[in-house]
Amino acid sequence: MTRHARIALTLASLAALGAGSLTAAAQAAAETAPTPVQTDGVWGIDYAGGFLSTVELRPSGYQGVVGREISADGSTVLSQTGRGFAGTFADGTHLKRVPCDAGACVPLRSTGNQNVGYFQVDEYDQERAQVWTSPSTYHGTEPAVTGGRFVDTTGRYFVYDAASTGKQYVDAVHPYRAEGVRLTRSITAASVWGSSLWAPGSGNGTVTAYDLEAKETVQSVSTGAPCTVKELQVVGRWIYWNCGSTGAAGVYDRTAKKNIVVPSGPALVGDGYLVRHDRSAGKLKLTDFHTGTAAAAREIADLPAGNTADQRRMTWAVDKFGGDIAYVDQDHAIRIVPSGVPTQALAKIESSVDDSVLDAQGRYGASTTWDSTWQLNKPADWTFTVKDAQGRLVRTIKGSGTAIDLAWDGKTDSGAYVYNGRTTWTLTATATEGSGTYTTGGTIQVTGGRQGHHDQGGYSYGELVTLNSSGGLTLHYTQGKGTFDWKQSASGWPAGTVAVPFGDMGKDRCAEMLIRMPNGELRRYAGKCGTSYTPSSSHTSLGTGWNAYNVLTAPGDLTGDGRVDLLARKASTGDIHLFANDGAGKLKAGVKIRSAWTGYTKVVGVGDFTGDGFGDVLARDKAGTLWRHDGTGTGLLKDRVKLVADWGGSYNAIVGVGDITGDGKNDLVARDTAGNLYRNSGDGKGSFGPRVKIATGWQGYKGVF
Repeated sequence: MTRHARIALTLASLAALGAGSLTAAAQAAAETAPTPVQTDGVWGIDYAGGFLSTVELRPSGYQGVVGREISADGSTVLSQTGRGFAGTFADGTHLKRVPCDAGACVPLRSTGNQNVGYFQVDEYDQERAQVWTSPSTYHGTEPAVTGGRFVDTTGRYFVYDAASTGKQYVDAVHPYRAEGVRLTRSITAASVWGSSLWAPGSGNGTVTAYDLEAKETVQSVSTGAPCTVKELQVVGRWIYWNCGSTGAAGVYDRTAKKNIVVPSGPALVGDGYLVRHDRSAGKLKLTDFHTGTAAAAREIADLPAGNTADQRRMTWAVDKFGGDIAYVDQDHAIRIVPSGVPTQALAKIESSVDDSVLDAQGRYGASTTWDSTWQLNKPADWTFTVKDAQGRLVRTIKGSGTAIDLAWDGKTDSGAYVYNGRTTWTLTATATEGSGTYTTGGTIQVTGGRQGHHDQGGYSYGELVTLNSSGGLTLHYTQGKGTFDWKQSASGWPAGTVAVPFGDMGKDRCAEMLIRMPNGELRRYAGKCGTSYTPSSSHTSLGTGWNAYNVLTAPGDLTGDGRVDLLARKASTGDIHLFANDGAGKLKAGVKIRSAWTGYTKVVGVGDFTGDGFGDVLARDKAGTLWRHDGTGTGLLKDRVKLVADWGGSYNAIVGVGDITGDGKNDLVARDTAGNLYRNSGDGKGSFGPRVKIATGWQGYKGVF
């Protein structure tokens, strides 16, 4: 059994024994609660991105690591979750502790994206850095060391030292993908801000930024420090440095390119200010330097001297992400003090944006979600939106905080999958306090979602189907440039076969093919998402007697349930019958929706031709006039609208082929008696442009569907 498995087993055992702290800590608070936070004791504290991390005695009597989301003004606890058990396990495993006034404190690191880092000590006294990403999961693949100490953390990135190896380790935690930024190097002062790792360079006061993603040094700054820097804290434009705990200290402003002298001593830096514990006065004092000059330090809280020289993250902490100060008072209450210092404008620190393709079916091991993260420099309210190829808003996701963690599943707000094809996403964030907005966006090509009209491939575009005199049923594919570029065929089909490229009739998001055999049997062939069909391919009979209909066409969704339906015209009467898709592999009983359409020589289902989300039908009459009947979403068709007169007299096949131009709008394909193939590009508003010849020699096909 592995060490992690033993820990998991012990956790499960404690939970089973009723160690209520584990359960209580893992649950989000049902209601908001005001600050200060009342506790029975605190053995470690950190504060980042509005997320307050502490080690506390839980109601069960066990200590636990607790995370609380705090409102931007510091007045309210918005939620509470656990970040691990802080007691001692049965095998002796425990969290690393250091001496403090409370007895023994856990050095915590809150990262700004609600992750929390600390060291776990196993039964052999080996330490491993852990970064907890949820109440039940953590990153725990770091090497075994002793004398471990976190140096800095920002979002996904963290830095720690190990006395036993004399090395410094740099790594990252990604919720969706493996990182490739791990470094092992000599121990030095360091700070990480986004993907930039700051460290002393050569010469007094010089510091450099190394991009962990690009793996190269990207900036060198002369801070004016009269020494090789001993401690660094980087917060946006501000680089705090010191020459040791009692030596000179300053803040270099990267924007103004000037050094600001600040008080020496153990300090934590916020956005435009620093805080230090004046033990002689028993006060926390704040120095505001955001104007470019350090103002006189002002008292912000009473905090007795205690017996511990450096109480950073033991009794007090600073939120460097545009936030405030947290400290533990004499009554064990955690209090939040607003800094009162204006913050920098909202900006992105770093991001990890997923590929521009999403396969919602997860084929070939691909993720079924579009996974992306952003780290902001201060709390913000954000909105993520997705629009389809026709510009319709299909998904909205909202949140708040300094970290944005998106896993879009390719679905709309209603829970249905979006149509295959190009979608456009936008992310907009607005600062909760202070100024600034951040906006970005891009495109995602969705596959494996909801099929577009005539989409047999399961990707983005419509496919044209043909039957030749040798019994070959061929699917013709496009690359979205308006022509057909390659094909796949299967043989064995008898003369008189009629194919109807359909939609998904089940739940696998592969469009089915309906085939009427010469004897009048209608078969449903299970969708293949890309390959053609033979008569023996997996199929189900949908009944016989379908030779009574001289038109079989798929108009798209007529009933408003998101599924493709079937229209059939009875040869004897010209009546139009709707056979609705039941979503379980069958067609519902036919319902007559129009009478006596005998005057139409062609009736063609074209999918959503108008952009309203419902299927539509084009019909050409004997005089050559082309009409459009719009779907209503209730299973009916609206009265006809004239599109064009004297149209298509030479055409012996007209197909509503779906989108073959890549613009998200359904198109028409027609073959004339000379075997020429034409495309009319749909405009998404119910009409189409002039014809364009896209192929010749198609007269050999007995059927074009």
